Amino acid sequence: MITKAERTKQFILETAAPIFNQKGISGANIDHVLAATKLTKGCLYGHFEGKEDLAMQVVDHMLNTNGEKMLLTISKGKTAKAKVFAFLDFYKDPLNTYLKGGCPVFNIAVESDDNFPAINEKIAGVIRRGQEMFVNILNHGIENGEFSDKLDSAVYAFKAVAAVEGAVVMCRAMNTAKPMTSLLKSLKLELEGYAL
Repeated sequence: MITKAERTKQFILETAAPIFNQKGISGANIDHVLAATKLTKGCLYGHFEGKEDLAMQVVDHMLNTNGEKMLLTISKGKTAKAKVFAFLDFYKDPLNTYLKGGCPVFNIAVESDDNFPAINEKIAGVIRRGQEMFVNILNHGIENGEFSDKLDSAVYAFKAVAAVEGAVVMCRAMNTAKPMTSLLKSLKLELEGYAL
């Protein structure tokens, strides 16, 4: 059973996540989190050593939540193609992402690149594992005779992720989801070209 202290910490992390995702690690501060949670500084510091500790734990929370949601979405697909399409459809509404502010992986990656080496290392690991999983899904499809062996799994996986992540940012900047719809259709058609 979860304790009251654990519930409070979870509440803080869940409330702080969209703040950090929208304002960034550098832009978010303790006062933003206090205002959103309506907790005292004493309560917050009872769970976190300071902003750096809070930021690291919020990043972990965002990455874990994003990963869980992605895995749940992909796991609903019964075939390799269905899994890839589920992954692509996860990004279909870039203006209304499950966590306000866009994709947390991309947001954190951009900000942490030069400023937060420890966080950048976490993000790099998440991206590498995501790519490996995507490649494995495609390779499984090739092995099962779902796709032609002419499909270069690593190239398609990288292209698909890079394209949808970039499209999230561009669509949010232009305040339109229309280009994402066209992109997803194009990526699906490309994969269909390898179907047997």
